[in-house]
Amino acid sequence: GIVGVLGYGSGIIGRYVDLPDEFPGVEHFHTVRVNNPSAWFYTTAALRELCDIWDRHGSSILNVHGSTGDMIFLGTTTDELEPTFAELTAKGWDLGGSGSAMRTPSCCVGQARCEWACYDTMNLCYEATQHFQFEMHRPSFPYKFKIKCSGCPNDCVAAVARADMSVIGVWKDDIRIDQAAVKAYAAGEIKPAGGGTDYKKLDV
Repeated sequence: GIVGVLGYGSGIIGRYVDLPDEFPGVEHFHTVRVNNPSAWFYTTAALRELCDIWDRHGSSILNVHGSTGDMIFLGTTTDELEPTFAELTAKGWDLGGSGSAMRTPSCCVGQARCEWACYDTMNLCYEATQHFQFEMHRPSFPYKFKIKCSGCPNDCVAAVARADMSVIGVWKDDIRIDQAAVKAYAAGEIKPAGGGTDYKKLDV
């Protein structure tokens, strides 16, 4: 890109205004993409840390999260890019992908919070992120490439719509239905929500 940090070919999106004399406040307005943890699980301490870094070096405007998955730091000047990167790496953060590169893999919460997950999405996302570090940070593709991991066909991260490689969990064999339980439910022998919900006729 037109700007960046030492050793990386992506992670920074350069933005310059064509009329700096008329709009000096946004003469530079570069974007920094910060690699996200699997399933976007952050502690409040981690979020405060990121916000503090961006308060010191940028506009304090964040996009949580971009459709690629990265946390987006919107708006800084060229001279603040290296100090921002230095602080991020000192705290254990890294830049995500941008441009014609492997983009940061992303995933749903998977087995961490969801009963429908058919595989460990967070582990696959983490392993893919670690394996493709070079491809993320040094663009070598003719076009961007995205991997998204959904634990089941509900596809909560919209992998089908947003990714080049969609990894979606499915059943290993035929779905098994307890027909006796279905009949009992239909006959009113099993109460909805364990009897905890008072279902009434809708008044429309």
